[in-house]
Amino acid sequence: MRRNPPRPRPPRPATRRSPGCCWLAPRMTTEDAYGDLLDGIGHGVPQVLDASTSEYAGLLAAHRGAAAEATAEGLDPRSTLLLLFTSGSTGAPKAVICSTGRWAFICQVNPITFTSDDVAYNAMPIFHGNALMSALGPCLANGAAFAMRRRFSASGFLPDIRRFGATFFNYVGRSLSYVLAQPERPEESDNQLRFGFGTEASVRDRAEFSRRYGCPLLESYGSSEGTCYIICTPGTPDGALGVPQQGFAVEIVNPLGEVCPPARFDASGVMLNPADAIGEIVSRGAAARFEGYYKNPGASQDRLRDGDFWTGDLGYRDEQGFYWFAGRTADWLRVDSENFGAAPVERILSRFPGVTAAAVYPVPDPVTGDHVMAALEFSGGEFDPGAFGSFLGEQPDLGTKQAPRLVRVTTNLPMTATHKVSKPALRRMLWNGEDPVYERIGERYVLMTADRRGVLEAEYARHGRDHLLGL
Repeated sequence: MRRNPPRPRPPRPATRRSPGCCWLAPRMTTEDAYGDLLDGIGHGVPQVLDASTSEYAGLLAAHRGAAAEATAEGLDPRSTLLLLFTSGSTGAPKAVICSTGRWAFICQVNPITFTSDDVAYNAMPIFHGNALMSALGPCLANGAAFAMRRRFSASGFLPDIRRFGATFFNYVGRSLSYVLAQPERPEESDNQLRFGFGTEASVRDRAEFSRRYGCPLLESYGSSEGTCYIICTPGTPDGALGVPQQGFAVEIVNPLGEVCPPARFDASGVMLNPADAIGEIVSRGAAARFEGYYKNPGASQDRLRDGDFWTGDLGYRDEQGFYWFAGRTADWLRVDSENFGAAPVERILSRFPGVTAAAVYPVPDPVTGDHVMAALEFSGGEFDPGAFGSFLGEQPDLGTKQAPRLVRVTTNLPMTATHKVSKPALRRMLWNGEDPVYERIGERYVLMTADRRGVLEAEYARHGRDHLLGL
């Protein structure tokens, strides 16, 4: 509910739904700042259009006011409309094929409903699935206005939503944290936002945004491949994904294809059966929804098994039937013969005061299995290793094997193009780089020195595991 009376609506921004727009495939469109990225990949592309030139402006002007004309390709639901790249947070991005039929279906059955009076403020790059499926598409389907700036700005968020009279905005967890890092201002609640929609924001950030802006936030889990959707419903616990959307049969499955039992917890919230309860999120019978990865049949086949789609994400289901995210399959950690996922540990570390983002990932143990390593992003202030060690000892739901052995402290976590933390980059850095790294010795965290790095690396060599440090 809006806490202040609505202000008079400003003029509606122009929508991006020009009646004269057309697809210029197989041309490529870029601008001067990024043109060099296309060097060497122009085979089969007869023309590269530079959006910063007068030539490009002339092409658009020639269609201004033109009547929309249907083409055979546009009316064919099997036509490839666009390639949607996966995040690349745990490996190389893959180009997901999205047909005109799939996009039209998603835009029309999307639970995000707009009217012609709505203004959607898009805070994500237009190539992001969140922008295409949760903002631009529903706007086109419902006649709502679509507003965006050239580049996302955390400091510009508040002026933008007020200037456009935005009633909706979309986000990912990182963009929301950037907005909240801005100094609080009394005029934040003076807005027309009805709700926001996104993914991967922390419980704390969602609550803080709702407090400051008077706007509820909705989240869901969905695969870029369009095969699996889990949505929040009334009663969903804080931090949980929710339950499968109607029409999707989702299960948590172990590597043998067996359904995992529900997770059980003790009175402190520690999971009692992580090795049994955590498995891969699998969408049953969803292979037919998957249109494949562009020119990557091997990767496409890896996702399919007996008509089911294996998402590559880990999760678990609690005894009430709610689903929880546990990381990517690459986020499995094995410590002292105990397996667990990274995401539950990240949720705990994010509670530490000053942490704006936390990433947990495995690095090799010198002898066997993994060490738990964490990278903590601080927006400001000093990291207190003593306070951090005390904090971990006070977390009742932190398992005995889950406390990080190594902690990197940084002001900027490495990010992918889709604003997700790049764990491959973190794993490659190990304990090297400019950021301070702390090592847990006993119950204390001690700053790692160059001498200690040498001793640690020699230990890997002594056990014949030094080759793992270059992976």
